[in-house]
Amino acid sequence: MTNCENYRFIETHRPFRDLTFKFYSNGSLTIIDNSADTVISPRELKGASYDFYVKRRLAFIKQDLAAKMNKYA
Repeated sequence: MTNCENYRFIETHRPFRDLTFKFYSNGSLTIIDNSADTVISPRELKGASYDFYVKRRLAFIKQDLAAKMNKYA
């Protein structure tokens, strides 16, 4: 079973998108545009929403690496 962390992000500049980021424990990601009710790719992100995505992805990688180091050390 895969765990999922949900984050909601509302852009403060145009196009004012309301996004939900779903980060799964297996490394997969789903980004949902709540206003259009569609799934978008990370390539479609710009500005603050892209920065948010990168920061959360890096945090996940660091957390995963630390867990693996503790497991195999």
